[in-house]
Amino acid sequence: MSTGKDDYPPYFNIDPEAAAAKLSDPIDTARFAKAAAFAARGRDDLAKRGYAPDGRKRLRRFSTWEVCKYLIPVAPAHFRRVLKKNPELPQGTGEGNSKWFSLDEVLTLRKHFDAEGAADRDYVPWRPEGLPAKIIAVSNFKGGTSKTTTTAHLAMSAALDGYKVLVIDLDSQGSLTSIMGGDVPDEWSTAFPLLAKDYAQSMQEENTVRDAAGQPPLPFDETLTEALNTSARDIIQPTHWPNIDLLGAQLNLYWAEFQIPVWRMGLQNWALWDALSNALINEKIVDDYDVIFLDTPPALGYLTINALAAADILLVPLGASFLEFDSTGRFFDMLYSTFASVEDGENAARRRSGLPEVKFEWDAVRALITRFDAGQQTDLANVIQAYFGDFMTTYRQELTAMVGQAGEQVNGIYEADYREFNRDTYVRGRETFDRTWAEVKELIVGTWWRDLQMAEAEQAENKENADG
Repeated sequence: MSTGKDDYPPYFNIDPEAAAAKLSDPIDTARFAKAAAFAARGRDDLAKRGYAPDGRKRLRRFSTWEVCKYLIPVAPAHFRRVLKKNPELPQGTGEGNSKWFSLDEVLTLRKHFDAEGAADRDYVPWRPEGLPAKIIAVSNFKGGTSKTTTTAHLAMSAALDGYKVLVIDLDSQGSLTSIMGGDVPDEWSTAFPLLAKDYAQSMQEENTVRDAAGQPPLPFDETLTEALNTSARDIIQPTHWPNIDLLGAQLNLYWAEFQIPVWRMGLQNWALWDALSNALINEKIVDDYDVIFLDTPPALGYLTINALAAADILLVPLGASFLEFDSTGRFFDMLYSTFASVEDGENAARRRSGLPEVKFEWDAVRALITRFDAGQQTDLANVIQAYFGDFMTTYRQELTAMVGQAGEQVNGIYEADYREFNRDTYVRGRETFDRTWAEVKELIVGTWWRDLQMAEAEQAENKENADG
């Protein structure tokens, strides 16, 4: 057995001269640009692993087995009989009983079964008429919590369930945009012009007041003038999913974090936190979709504040580790400090002016444990569950090999062909996200139902007052 110096740890006896010889020349800022260019090239190459040979991303087709097990609650034999009886319906491709269907075709088949199928089954997801989309923000100011992965899979789950979905990427890293195959050349294809437009409209209102008072108007620069002519529908783009649209992100979106406070200094009464919400409501985007998912940066900056203020439901992913538990607790503390400060500051002025007070509310907030390893993390997960209580989802999103394999192709697991896996592996991997979606869908449906009851009660009260 050796007892020489090689038995010591590698950080002993480092020769300073040899260490210095390994160094390159000092790094200047230009070297960052070179590294960024190499990374951008590699990012494009890796991102396109999941693309078709023509450079476009396409959603795969779904087999009869998948359709009947996951998408339409009907037995395969009955499904085939219905197709045979109704040749005008999509028949799929393939030979014999092994048929494959596009998601567009599945959505058409859903409508048929909803009209003709068993009355006790939901072939299309419940969605009350006349109510706006539910907006769900997925946020945590710690990175690496599977925030973007969770957002993407929830959006895909909702789309497979039959909902029309919009995903908004507010993270300038643009990871969700890559998963959805988005093309975002500059900040004018992101949420930035919507925020600028809201500020510009507030300036117009202020200038109307200033004009009546004989004061000079606030000046409009080129950015604000261009933003006034931008519509949300101009920058929302379709994806390879027929019922998922995207408002994407890219690096220049981060400029908003510097520009928003400058705008606020120029117009103190601009409610900066409402800019995104105003865009979605005033341009009736909330009427075009069933569910809107917001993926936020890993920081509590102005973009995240806009997302949280716009959201009906807040999801907070975290891993079952002490550091992520601790960080998430601090995130909740910062949410309280931030929004309570806005309420206090705004309401003091509003009370003096006799205006209604600002109050931030969310239909539901849930922390979601991700990347869960039951063999090693159960005890700590139970502790987290005990402390966060009703803020927690009951299901823990398990870590599966499927997620990693799909991620190598810059895909979600729903985009992966199950034939590339063992059937049982696919079923277990998919169950992880199906069960997460089930809990989130229950929140969506439950809050819609509550909204519907409140709307009906308000209508009844208004009618009673009118008749009285």
